[in-house]
Amino acid sequence: IAIYGKGGIGKSTTTQNTVAGLAEMGKKVMVVGCDPKADSTRLLLGGLAQRSVLDTLREEGEDVDLEDIRSKGYGSTICVESGGPEPGVGCAGRGIITSVNLLEQLGAYDESEGLDYVFYDVLGDVVCGGFAIIEFPRPPWRPGACDVGPNSPY
Repeated sequence: IAIYGKGGIGKSTTTQNTVAGLAEMGKKVMVVGCDPKADSTRLLLGGLAQRSVLDTLREEGEDVDLEDIRSKGYGSTICVESGGPEPGVGCAGRGIITSVNLLEQLGAYDESEGLDYVFYDVLGDVVCGGFAIIEFPRPPWRPGACDVGPNSPY
């Protein structure tokens, strides 16, 4: 489930409250923050900042494990922050692509993870059109169990 919109309208708050509610209902939920500010999961993490996927890659190189880039939040939610490129270098869209691809390569979306939902909290003005060209991994739930926008392959 991707939550888009203009900055400052409450996307992150709505996403985190929805995720927390689903977690309280016993659902296993992962939220991927897709904002270079890397603040999409702060409420779920008790106000703490999380190191982003891109920061982890910059500091540790390509040899990272899934546990290096995700944190356990409220109600055992799984929190990931994609982060952004260094100022003046690259664009947010490319950072999101890198993060989602790495999550897929490391098995974050595998059926064995038992995810009921994955939320993407997306900033309203992703540049480079980068986010639009991501082919999201197949959802871990059964086909037909969700209704997605008209341009979705699902």
